[in-house]
Amino acid sequence: MPPRSNPTARQQRLGAELRKLREAAGLSTEQAAAVLATKRTVITSTEAGRHGISPERVRRLAYNYNCTDQALVDALAGMGAERAKGWWEEFRGVLPPTFLDIAELEWSAKGLRMSTMTHIPGPFQTEAFARALFEAAIPALPADEFEARVSHRVQRHRAMDRPNAPMYVAIIHEAALRIEVGGRKVLREQLQHILAMADRDNITVQAIPFSAGAFPGSGQSILYAQGEVPSLDTVQLDRTSVAEFLHVEAQLRKFRLQLDQMQRIALPPDETRDLVHSIAQQL
Repeated sequence: MPPRSNPTARQQRLGAELRKLREAAGLSTEQAAAVLATKRTVITSTEAGRHGISPERVRRLAYNYNCTDQALVDALAGMGAERAKGWWEEFRGVLPPTFLDIAELEWSAKGLRMSTMTHIPGPFQTEAFARALFEAAIPALPADEFEARVSHRVQRHRAMDRPNAPMYVAIIHEAALRIEVGGRKVLREQLQHILAMADRDNITVQAIPFSAGAFPGSGQSILYAQGEVPSLDTVQLDRTSVAEFLHVEAQLRKFRLQLDQMQRIALPPDETRDLVHSIAQQL
């Protein structure tokens, strides 16, 4: 399989997991290369996500790495399989790679939980709301990238629209529901859109009211994506406009606990609906 000039998040994660298995088995890249009768550079490129690998070769490596977790092996083999290009690929080379990585992460997830403090979650944003957000960028975005960012943002909802879409829990602070991004009319339409999305069977929306006070994780947006198996879960954080992806179990546990706490202090879905409706009525 030829090298990838533009490694995807899926290939990078697969490579990282194969490296972890190899290191746990105590094998060098030279020894791993011997298993596949290939060059050491193929192994290093694969582990870096720059080189694709077939499901059969994934299974052969896993066997020689003494991996007995069959569910994990099956999941990794699935990650190695060729797939049709996702909708986000039309933006490759136009938008920063992390935009595409987030879209791919949402599309591949078996379940999603997201908390936001000052903005409506990306997949829930209307076009007018997204435009108002990107118009506030400093310096101003070039016209073509501006339109691409808006288009990409509003298409992220496709992960929730497709057949067998994952369960999506959106935890939104009351501040995000009240900040008049784009003005009163834009926010009112945005809130009505959230109410419509909350009617879907696979979507749960919970609001954290101002009265909840301080809580862990209040200083950042958190996206927790469930993988095929728990060890393939991913947390995505936004840090100063740069997306960070975390995979280490200790980090995953921390953010699971934070999101659990947020859901406990958040209003239940029916009371959230009442709050969103009330804010919309005030606009």
